[in-house]
Amino acid sequence: MLSQKLLIVTGLSGAGMSSGLKSFEDMGYEVLDNFPLDLIEHLVMKKRERPIALGIDTRTRNFSAAKLKKAVKTHSADLLFITCKHSVLQKRFTETRRKHPLAKDRPISDGIAKEQEILAPIKDSADLVIDTTELSIHDLRRTLEGYYNIENKQKLTISLVSFGFRNGLPREADIVMDVRFLKNPHWDKKLKPLNGKNKKIGDYIKQDKSFDVFMTNFKTMIEPLLERYNHEGKSYLTIAIGCTGGKHRSVFTVESLSKWFETLAINANTEHRDLVE
Repeated sequence: MLSQKLLIVTGLSGAGMSSGLKSFEDMGYEVLDNFPLDLIEHLVMKKRERPIALGIDTRTRNFSAAKLKKAVKTHSADLLFITCKHSVLQKRFTETRRKHPLAKDRPISDGIAKEQEILAPIKDSADLVIDTTELSIHDLRRTLEGYYNIENKQKLTISLVSFGFRNGLPREADIVMDVRFLKNPHWDKKLKPLNGKNKKIGDYIKQDKSFDVFMTNFKTMIEPLLERYNHEGKSYLTIAIGCTGGKHRSVFTVESLSKWFETLAINANTEHRDLVE
């Protein structure tokens, strides 16, 4: 039963754990932050009416990656890892004038690096990794609601993500498509500075006959899946479209798919992970 669900939320300091736990609280979870690992056994033995979200990170007393991984396995808990790029974390700590919990008298960057090293084994084994580098608090909340809403009565939420393969795959993706077969605007000196949101880039890509063929076949594959995902109770679907750098082909394809979803009366969230405008 969902009411018996145990979720462990962890991640990097400054990445958004506190905001995430607040969202879980608003969704009806019983939230306990900085919860001691040694007490989980006592907690799960008690009857409860609501699912529990535990915030456990490097601040937690007697914390270790090995202990946390063991607790997740022992209690069949779901593990959510919230992360963020090093440079953005450093900027957040600097702007808020907060001390990093592992930095003490050392530079913030040292604390971030140390925490990344400690938590690396946990990140690799997480059920879901959310990168908040480009996410607002509202984006984070919407994402968490898509994956963890208790009611699970909302319609399927679609998220379209463009990315560059050279920067790695999006961990949150359910479906990944590679559009590197399309003619690349990068090699046109006039088009290179532009991005996939620009009409000139779109016109260039649409001249490639393979684009229409791909889009037709992809839509034919995706459309019947949406009803099936809804039927099976899946509330969040992330479709990632990748090209080499995440600037031209993948961006235009995501924008095109977003317009198509609108014709289906589906509001698809779009994110261009590697696009710097």
